Amino acid sequence: MINQHDYQNKTFYLLNKFARQRSGLNPADYGGDWIALRQEQRDITRDLAHFNALLIGCMLRKYNNEVIQTAFKTAFMGRLSMTEGADGMPESLDYCSGQYYPTEYRKACCAVLVSLLWGQTREQIPKDAVNGGDLIRARLRKEFGRSIATHYFS
Repeated sequence: MINQHDYQNKTFYLLNKFARQRSGLNPADYGGDWIALRQEQRDITRDLAHFNALLIGCMLRKYNNEVIQTAFKTAFMGRLSMTEGADGMPESLDYCSGQYYPTEYRKACCAVLVSLLWGQTREQIPKDAVNGGDLIRARLRKEFGRSIATHYFS
């Protein structure tokens, strides 16, 4: 029997390790356009700050294994996948890039965390609420701030 607490902790450990790796941004890809390069670097750094805040928010909650697996399959078009070992515990993460890996991989990590947060917050909203999505957005905006809400909860 897989311990849900250990499964969740290992998943968050792998996400954290994956998000903190060097971006591999190649200045040659920008053809000497230093302004564009610096903007990409700022965006990548901002993505890490968003990831940190979202990870802390997720670590304060509990998720079952199926919910975590579903988040990986549905968030960011399933590009970030988790491989489980023979014991059923998360073992590694793999990312299939869309256009440019350095600018996407942290957003994919954030998307998985956002999927977890959205799903759990949705369950706290009354089923007969008229504007359930707006209520979820308001709660998450209050918890994570406008910058994260603008990028991930719109």
